[in-house]
Amino acid sequence: MKNMKILKYGSPVLRKKAAKITRIDQRIKELAEAMMKSMHASKGIGLAANQIGILERLVTVDTGRGEKKGDVLCLVNPEITEHEGSARFEEGCLSFPEIFADVDRPAKVRVKYQDLEGAVCEVAAEGVLARVLQHEIDHLNGVLFVDKISKIKYLLLSKRLKELERATRAK
Repeated sequence: MKNMKILKYGSPVLRKKAAKITRIDQRIKELAEAMMKSMHASKGIGLAANQIGILERLVTVDTGRGEKKGDVLCLVNPEITEHEGSARFEEGCLSFPEIFADVDRPAKVRVKYQDLEGAVCEVAAEGVLARVLQHEIDHLNGVLFVDKISKIKYLLLSKRLKELERATRAK
């Protein structure tokens, strides 16, 4: 599969909840590969299938965190099973070009998922990896990072968000 177009804010699919994947077949493996390529081509560190218009619970995360290509985690049907602490950090998103804002999230998470062979796995994460996992799992639930920012910051970004939304809907 080729690189896929990443949807921008204003696309209705970004607000929809993704469906559970019931069968990990060649199509899902090829989708994961295309997502990895698209994520790297866009210089991202995480990508949810919603962001390319596919409402299935699949996420790719580059553990090198964008500094260098690291191992890529492909998480099928990921769910956060534990979380603790709190941390505020600036986030961005491939669906929101050049828009950044501080977001409060749990500092540590444990995520249960299936790998591309169908094995049930868990990853314990903190720092940037915990944040990226939470951000991408939010996407699968139709939740965007701008939903989690302060009202003041949202108001400050509202003009840019409306412009992005208008441009997306015009396409």
